[in-house]
Amino acid sequence: MACFWHADLKLMFGRFIQTAEYVGEKTFTCDVVVQNVSQKGIPSGSLTVRMLDKNRVRIADSVLNFSDLGPGDSSRISLRVSATGIPTTLSLIGLNDSAGIPTSLKTVPLKIISVPSGASLKVDGKESGVTPKVVSLTVGTHSLEFAKEGYATGTTPVDVTADEIPGGSITFEMGGLSRDTVELRDGSSILGDVMSLSTTTVVIRVNGEDQTYGRNRVKRISLVERETVQPVVTPPTTNSK
Repeated sequence: MACFWHADLKLMFGRFIQTAEYVGEKTFTCDVVVQNVSQKGIPSGSLTVRMLDKNRVRIADSVLNFSDLGPGDSSRISLRVSATGIPTTLSLIGLNDSAGIPTSLKTVPLKIISVPSGASLKVDGKESGVTPKVVSLTVGTHSLEFAKEGYATGTTPVDVTADEIPGGSITFEMGGLSRDTVELRDGSSILGDVMSLSTTTVVIRVNGEDQTYGRNRVKRISLVERETVQPVVTPPTTNSK
């Protein structure tokens, strides 16, 4: 476990565990314990976690958010990082803007849009509602995750800069629409995702619910090939006022 001190905080990082890899980008998770070592409460805050590889090249920036830390209180937070290599060292960054306000505490409202709409949205692993949704993001890199029945779950990083102007938006196009077809002997057909197939039963998921049919009732099954589709992300756009 690595231990860091930053201002009135003590941070203890656990082991970074790789959970996924896609197109050369690796996803890591790590449990971080944040402790308030001051005599004053900290209502909220965030730090940028910068990660370097063995050659001291920056491969990732992530944001660690925390809140409601009383004097001496600790909070365990799950940190998610998307990196272009294997991290070996990390540093904590808390910058101030021209007014002396920590940029890590600045929040910028952004409208998150998915195509199609109505996708469940997670920001940095936390449930954040259904698209379209306006969320307030701190300065740094965040992870957006989209999920909708019938579509491949997608994730994308988003960078929020200190000079970001409110009123921007991000559009994420979901891909991988898939529907299998189960044709029954009574002439009816069921569209959904075939979850399992045995010698006696067929389980198909329709609108999020699993339905089980006996094999003797099934005449034909048509399976759609699943393909991983590269998400299409529209960069933030700002209002020119």
